[in-house]
Amino acid sequence: MAETFDVVVLGVGGIGSAACLHLARGGARVLGLEQFSLVHDRGSSHGESRIIRQAYFEHPDYVPLLLRTYDHWRDLERATNQTLFHQTGLILSGRGDSETIVGARLSATLHGLTLESLSPEAAHARWPAFRFPLDHTVEFEPAAGTLRVEACVQAHVDEARRHGADLRDHETVRDWNSNGNTVVVRTDSNEYHAKSLVITAGAWASRCVADLGVPLNVLRKFVAWFPIRSGEYRVSQGTPTYFFEQPHGTFYGFPSLDGQTIKVAEHSGGQVVSDPATVDRTRHDSDTERLNEFVAAHLTGIEPVPVRHSVCLYTVSPDQHFVVDLHPRWPNVAVACGFSGHGFKFAPVMGEVLADLIKHGRTSLPIRFLGLSRFTPG
Repeated sequence: MAETFDVVVLGVGGIGSAACLHLARGGARVLGLEQFSLVHDRGSSHGESRIIRQAYFEHPDYVPLLLRTYDHWRDLERATNQTLFHQTGLILSGRGDSETIVGARLSATLHGLTLESLSPEAAHARWPAFRFPLDHTVEFEPAAGTLRVEACVQAHVDEARRHGADLRDHETVRDWNSNGNTVVVRTDSNEYHAKSLVITAGAWASRCVADLGVPLNVLRKFVAWFPIRSGEYRVSQGTPTYFFEQPHGTFYGFPSLDGQTIKVAEHSGGQVVSDPATVDRTRHDSDTERLNEFVAAHLTGIEPVPVRHSVCLYTVSPDQHFVVDLHPRWPNVAVACGFSGHGFKFAPVMGEVLADLIKHGRTSLPIRFLGLSRFTPG
């Protein structure tokens, strides 16, 4: 006999776990389904750390959502009595006409955010561990920092369960259908009925919302940890996160959370993945060449040879902005996908948005620019 819930959430990663919490906290009977373990390394919400920032160079319309998500992260820390966010600040380095610098300054100006401008020489004097190209401008955002990604997902999972959500792992969804009033979700072992459905399937989203006609590319992203030889990169020493835009690519990294290594990755590039279930997770020389060059050129006192690695998946929309909306045919189905490698920091506010869409059919939060209508011709 099929089990019945108010809402089924398909995918309990970074966004899905937050959606489960906000829905359950609002009184809904929630079922969250995850094909892997509830905190896993097969998708997009793993790898120790994520950057969180407010002066968003991708688009100033994200800033109100960011301010809201900051509140949620702090609330989650208080609720779980743990540190999830290290406010170490963020270094942005790029040419004066680069997307990173121009976009961050625009968001800061429009929303009254704090950015501190430095010359490459002044930035190096302040943070001697970093080398900055002489043709770069450096902006420092003190409100930014680092999220502990697995701890964040686990905190959302724990709080969702505390509020009554039923979260089940190692259960793969085979298909779903809706008539506008109810949905049926079939997994490899069960069938569930619900009033509503939330799809937060990450790299598997294309299979779940193929009828939307939104092309989503899944990219394989290699991430590496390099050994440190001194304490100057440790988060306890106030080392900032950092993001460098260069003509040949964009690179970012974090302070050391374990006191032994630092994480560095390339935001640009990546290989298109045909099947996220069979992505190559081994390390190849081609994975490390550009990272090694970046580390050797810009980070002092570090041997440019990684000691461990991980593979993350970016699910990229055509314009690299998120896709968050109600299904155009089924108003009881909400979709959140295409987070394009910069979405994790928004997890709790996306959870609030999805709960609003399911409960009220709308949200007061400014997500119109993320809607499906932008992909409709004319």
